[in-house]
Amino acid sequence: MSGAPRRRTPVSLRGAALHHHDLDPEEIHELGLQEVARFEAEQAGICERLGFTDLHACRSALASDPALYATSRQLLLDRMRSTSIRCRSSFPSCSACCRPSRWRCGRWRNYREKEAAAAEYHPGTPDGSRPGIVYVNTGDYEKRSLVGIEAVAITRAARASHADVDSPTPAGVAPFRRHGYFGAYIEDWALYSERLGKDVGFYEDPHSDFGRVSNELLRAVRLVLDTGVHHKRWSREQMVDYFQAHSTEDEPDLQAEVDRYIVLPGQALSYKLGELEITRLRERARATLGPRFDIRAFHDKLLDGGALPLDVLAERIGSWMEGYR
Repeated sequence: MSGAPRRRTPVSLRGAALHHHDLDPEEIHELGLQEVARFEAEQAGICERLGFTDLHACRSALASDPALYATSRQLLLDRMRSTSIRCRSSFPSCSACCRPSRWRCGRWRNYREKEAAAAEYHPGTPDGSRPGIVYVNTGDYEKRSLVGIEAVAITRAARASHADVDSPTPAGVAPFRRHGYFGAYIEDWALYSERLGKDVGFYEDPHSDFGRVSNELLRAVRLVLDTGVHHKRWSREQMVDYFQAHSTEDEPDLQAEVDRYIVLPGQALSYKLGELEITRLRERARATLGPRFDIRAFHDKLLDGGALPLDVLAERIGSWMEGYR
């Protein structure tokens, strides 16, 4: 058996035994395809609410509606800032979600606009002398849709509030660990928080809800494209074609994203794989603890150990559940 390849069971999104930190490239690719199909079905449901019976017709109509695009750089910045502020006071289901921290919104200078993402968080200094900053890409503003900005703002507010040096050091965690970076943990919490927004009253406008699902779809597409280029040897053209067929990303962001996946193997996988792992752990805790399950306590346990690798996080949550027995 020592030289025989290990046989794997098919990927199941609902399987309790699935650990998203222990998948091979083929499994991740298949998982991505399943997630893309799931979110496209959810998008189709929202399109029905908007009066469309065809997903692609709906996407085309939203993409061509001038009322859904920014009219100035300042508008993009203001929308991001106002939603982020609301986020920090609107998460009752988690005592630590989007807690206040010292950070501000700013915009990229021109030299970063062409290749930067729609928004990025950069932490401040450890001594607090310089706050963190959420950089908003306002370049080509007239081509940037406002549909997904609520979801992007929630993601960045969560990212700024928890996975950076601006947050207080959790009790019992050595100060030096505030500087550790585990992308799957940091980005999965931010993406998971996007979905929490749905539970506490965000995305009431169906256009904004469409934007939320579009952001989820983007993270699913990343699983397909990263493994597509680095495992299946897709060309850049193949990546762009798939991206255009299965997302609603603005063309400037789409082109920048493709180049990012090419030069940073594996980085784009962290978002969706991490978010799925948090969801798996939550459902495992809910099933194990039954009526004793407290969503606030679960969220706090996710966060109070600082940034962790996903396998260590799973062990930590397992130990927390054992404490209830």
